[in-house]
Amino acid sequence: MRMRRILGLALAAATLVGASAVGAVGAGAASSPDISRDDCTAAGGQVVSRPYAGEACALPDGTTPAIT
Repeated sequence: MRMRRILGLALAAATLVGASAVGAVGAGAASSPDISRDDCTAAGGQVVSRPYAGEACALPDGTTPAIT
């Protein structure tokens, strides 16, 4: 009985961690739409170059949307 309880708790914890990771990835993708160079500098951001991925805008809040 004790082993079942431990396995049940481990399974519940793994499910919770997986669900929160998927939610975080989805929220990050939804909150970073593309931005133009002018909008980036107007928002106080800095245009940065990413290898093999083009340019992005590093905003003060920590997000880095792609430059269109």
